[in-house]
Amino acid sequence: MKKANVVSINERAFENLRFIRETMERAASFTAVPGWGGILMGVSALLTALISSRLPSKDLWVASWLGEAVLALAIGGWAMAQKARAVQSTLLDGPGRKFALGLCPAMIAGVVLTLVLYRNALFGLMPGVWLLLYGVAVVTGGAYSVNVVPIMGVSFMVLGTIALFSPLAWANWFMAAGFGALQIVFGVIIARRYGG
Repeated sequence: MKKANVVSINERAFENLRFIRETMERAASFTAVPGWGGILMGVSALLTALISSRLPSKDLWVASWLGEAVLALAIGGWAMAQKARAVQSTLLDGPGRKFALGLCPAMIAGVVLTLVLYRNALFGLMPGVWLLLYGVAVVTGGAYSVNVVPIMGVSFMVLGTIALFSPLAWANWFMAAGFGALQIVFGVIIARRYGG
């Protein structure tokens, strides 16, 4: 007569708890950050940098970058929704909600500071403030996402800090480097490692 394999209740409970913990960890990170959307956002920023460098006034320069911000927001939102649908995730519950709530405070601060800087004709500070606050938004939102997202945010913060201490003549270079090149580089990494 064969001896039956007996599994203790402790072993079974441990296995169940490990499964639950691993499932919750996977569910706790927001994976709908769009790699391809980030690449498109970067390409549109590079085009905006090219166009805005030829505009005759600082007012038009600001308007072109504000238009780019609206376009990038639309691209990012659309790409996030597509990726969330593809991985059967939601944007407004759980990790998606935390990601959005992490992004919002710094983005709102960016709007307020843009109005203040524009009103006081402090155009030279705008690229640094925009890059720095976008980086802060990405770091805080990225705390609920995959590891590469906060790293991207820190990269924007470093670039924004350097831009704050640089002459206005370099503004478009910083905008192209951050919102263009950095966005494309990290978009490629996200698309390759985390799908789309």
